[in-house]
Amino acid sequence: MVRRKKVSTVQPVLLTIPDVAEQLGVCRTTVYNLINHNGLPSVTLGSVRRVHPTSLQDWLKQHEQQSA
Repeated sequence: MVRRKKVSTVQPVLLTIPDVAEQLGVCRTTVYNLINHNGLPSVTLGSVRRVHPTSLQDWLKQHEQQSA
């Protein structure tokens, strides 16, 4: 009998910096600049930084409205 590896369908609660960069179509350095200079909300867990998907969407909507 062949055992198949279970594939998780659970979405991560927090996004990594590379995840955010990919979603925005920018590099990691740009994401860190957005966090440090433009108020993109993030949390530090130990030595890693993460972004909540809802915070990212809210931040984008806010900045979209400011740019209009």
